Amino acid sequence: MDSKSQNIEELAINTVRILSADAVQKANSGHPGTAMALAPVGHVLWKEFINFNPKNPDWANRDRFILSAGHACILQYSFLHLLGYDLSLDDIKNFRQLHSKTAGHPEYGLAPGVDVTTGPLGQGFANGVGFAIAQKHLAGYYNKPGFDLFNYHIYAICSDGDMMEGVTSEAASLAGHLELGNLIYLYDDNKISIEGSTDIAFNEDVDARFRAYGWHVQSVDDANDIKAIELALRNAKSETQKPSLIRVRSLIAYGSPNKSGTAGSHGSPLGADEIKLVKKFFGFDEEKSFNIPTEVEQYYHEIGARGIEYEKKWNDLFAQYKAKYPELAAEYEAAAKNELPQGWKDKLPVFKASDPKMATRQASGKVLNALAASFPHLIGGAADLAPSTETNLKESDSFTSENRNGRNFHFGIREHAMGSALNGMALTKGIKPFGATFLMFSEYMRPPIRLAAIMKISPIFVYTHDSIGLGEDGTTHQPIEQLISLRSIPNITVIRPADANETTHAWRVAIEKNDGPTVLVFTRQGLPILDQEKYAAADNLEKGAYVLSDSDKTPQVILMATGSEVALILQAQAKLAEEGIAARVVSMPSWELFEKQDAAYKESVFPKAIKKRLAVEMASPLGWHKYVTDEGDTLCMTTFGESAPAEELYKYFGFTVDNVVKKAKALL
Repeated sequence: MDSKSQNIEELAINTVRILSADAVQKANSGHPGTAMALAPVGHVLWKEFINFNPKNPDWANRDRFILSAGHACILQYSFLHLLGYDLSLDDIKNFRQLHSKTAGHPEYGLAPGVDVTTGPLGQGFANGVGFAIAQKHLAGYYNKPGFDLFNYHIYAICSDGDMMEGVTSEAASLAGHLELGNLIYLYDDNKISIEGSTDIAFNEDVDARFRAYGWHVQSVDDANDIKAIELALRNAKSETQKPSLIRVRSLIAYGSPNKSGTAGSHGSPLGADEIKLVKKFFGFDEEKSFNIPTEVEQYYHEIGARGIEYEKKWNDLFAQYKAKYPELAAEYEAAAKNELPQGWKDKLPVFKASDPKMATRQASGKVLNALAASFPHLIGGAADLAPSTETNLKESDSFTSENRNGRNFHFGIREHAMGSALNGMALTKGIKPFGATFLMFSEYMRPPIRLAAIMKISPIFVYTHDSIGLGEDGTTHQPIEQLISLRSIPNITVIRPADANETTHAWRVAIEKNDGPTVLVFTRQGLPILDQEKYAAADNLEKGAYVLSDSDKTPQVILMATGSEVALILQAQAKLAEEGIAARVVSMPSWELFEKQDAAYKESVFPKAIKKRLAVEMASPLGWHKYVTDEGDTLCMTTFGESAPAEELYKYFGFTVDNVVKKAKALL
């Protein structure tokens, strides 16, 4: 490297350090130290390795970059601005301010060039595993000799905090098992957390741990040694079988005379006086803020401009591919645009009332397999529970290190990592992922479920064994508070269908949804299949709630329920009718879908004049009061369950026809 190149690189790196520190100082909030320390790492990544185009941040074969250490987001924002993304200097100045693109942690869809929303530590690390799985699947399916369409890498910067989080262990184990050689992670080993030195809580041998996971591990002793960083990245890129971890030893807040190497630079601004000393240390004007030398701006813009040519070459390759493999190309283009294939709904199963009782988990398995024929990139699996959740795609192989075309994923008993990986998969155009476990174990997955809702992406979370109806497994496995807990998350759609045909339409809604996650909740126990000639059609599920069965007379009471309890209130309606009491039965599989309906439709289901209402659900009563009114009541669970056969539990907790009738009559 000649001295001129070295000088411009040093100036460029130091500009990023100071720009980051200035932004945090102006916001009076943020984490300047990591950004200052890792400016050389970011410089090498974007200058030499990450394949990107600032003018089209979402092009298909770009490399993905994940800042799992999301608190250091000003580092990413600084580079995005300098490289020519649509992120202005004013956006940098508005760091952490209301409605700014530069939020306090990277947010997908807010700042261009941000591939995933990170924040809770460990999530970005695990998201990357999903990105890597998706790339391997697309490559296995579409790549042909001479047409290496999908060959991108996933780069990430992680922190000590990421290494401590449990989800990282789950995800790293899965990545090593699947031999995801397209993962290249840089671990910032700065030995500082908010409370001080990491020695107070964390002294494990991270290198040995990751080697045990099956990763390729390297170390760089000094984050300022850009030649060593570059060499390590080249070695990582040449390792195509194992995922790579590069441990980089850094000095947090490098360049700060009084705060480098201390926790004081981790979660707080440096202070106006210290910022001046930093600028003096790097030879910048101490009185100027947000000072970007013209030569640095030009230097990074030229690097960014190279991406236009990268994408052009890929587009030319895809055009040739399209000429040779028109059907595959058309299939990918449609899937990438979320276009649904013609006639797919015609393949959905319809169940007969004369069929034997069927658990909605079993119906779900039949629907899922019917959908798989129309959607080749509907892929997913379970956390070691595919036989129980009925989520195995019977006509497909397993996704393994040897078979990237497989569509059945064995996530192992790693629910948290499964949820996070699904988000990475869902962020890959053309992929529609699902993952399954028992409803009780949704607790392990709360961070990725919430982040999917924030990002407005559409993984499908499948949960079975949805109530005390699972029986003998008992208190620990019987979900009580999970439904209302999930319903409380903004921008999520929770659907608990009443029978096999509602299950068909629950999956239909989930497939059609592209602006947030869907949670499908299914029973373990068999349920009667409701007669669609006698009752309202199951496709009304898309409205969230509908009048399933009405009285010839003006209803005196409205009975409402979800899932398995709908069959119960239908029986209660019949018994009430024998006593001369007119009842309306409302199936309410999804509160969220119902709330999207107009006022006239809501009034048609729940007339304001009918205030005697009873909600029946084997879960917490929280939230139902909105629908039952002050003159209504609930038959729900206010305690945990018990270990016993399901029928005994129904009697013990009052989920019987006689008790529903009793409570309805009490309202009158």
